[in-house]
Amino acid sequence: MTKIAVVILNWNGVDFLRRFLRSVIENSSSRQTEVWVADNGSTDGSTDLLRDKYPEVRLLEFNRNYGFAGGYNKALDSIKAEYYVLLNSDVMVTPGWTEPLLQVMENDMSIAACMPKIKDLKRREYFEHAGASGGFIDILGYPFCRGRIFNVLEKDTGQYDDLREVFWATGACMMVRGSHWQEEGGLDETFFAHMEEIDLCWRLKNSGKKIIACPSSVVYHLGGGTLPQYHPRKTFWNFRNSLLMLVKNLPPGKLYLVFIRLMFDWLSVIKFIAAFSFANSFAVLRAHLSFFGLIPGYLVKRREQHQRNIATKCYRTGKKSLLRKHGEIYPGMVVIDFFLLKRRYFTQIFK
Repeated sequence: MTKIAVVILNWNGVDFLRRFLRSVIENSSSRQTEVWVADNGSTDGSTDLLRDKYPEVRLLEFNRNYGFAGGYNKALDSIKAEYYVLLNSDVMVTPGWTEPLLQVMENDMSIAACMPKIKDLKRREYFEHAGASGGFIDILGYPFCRGRIFNVLEKDTGQYDDLREVFWATGACMMVRGSHWQEEGGLDETFFAHMEEIDLCWRLKNSGKKIIACPSSVVYHLGGGTLPQYHPRKTFWNFRNSLLMLVKNLPPGKLYLVFIRLMFDWLSVIKFIAAFSFANSFAVLRAHLSFFGLIPGYLVKRREQHQRNIATKCYRTGKKSLLRKHGEIYPGMVVIDFFLLKRRYFTQIFK
């Protein structure tokens, strides 16, 4: 069995493969590491490029686009490795980038996943949106990071260089233990894209595992490789999937937070309308309609997951709710901190 499989999921990203794949190959060359590209039904010549220019890369070809979640599930079902690294095609890695991640994982078997420091390829002194130096959420499921709150990116001055347990690791670059991936059944394919890695990390933490940010490993992310930040399709997935994630993972007695989140979503609709972003406001409405249609199935998933966690004695119900157990869940509302109290930096809202 391979020690580390670095798996890049590609969909019509031939330009990114030309630009970034060589850095992955050159900086991941060891007998214990294999580089794979799983192609999600590309039509832009990606697979021809891989066969012609990168014969050393292992290639998986799918017949259509299964999304981020489905694509990685299919890929990792076909790859046998002790550790998987999920890596976006628009990431430039640095020399020795896998070694600190592997060391962290090898030193503590309770760690299910870890991530490097993610910096902005265009402005290299700044953190990048997708993960920065470790992910957190608030009680309403809004994600933020050490180094990034909503659209405000901090300059990296070494302020988040400590090894720290976090709530989620980014799907842009995440090392996950293969056995834990299999135990949790991989990513939730209903999500298709966006928020699926946070959902996976929440499930892993509910089962008693740890997620770690390891800033001694550094990669640079271009970002927006598949869709621009404010594309309506991305808005749809982010809003819908956040709600699904809450229904599935919130602890007993905390489902009322979903209704509060719905009200905040309506404030977002008003904000989009005020900015004449009608496509995004409509995307939020479609996200809610889709969410309500999926609620029955997700209540079943919630019950099954809750029963499994009780069976493994990973947590107790009652006063010791998971909301308190997970110290990486901010007990406040980051929307209020950011927009009303003007707190723009991680250390202003979370210690």
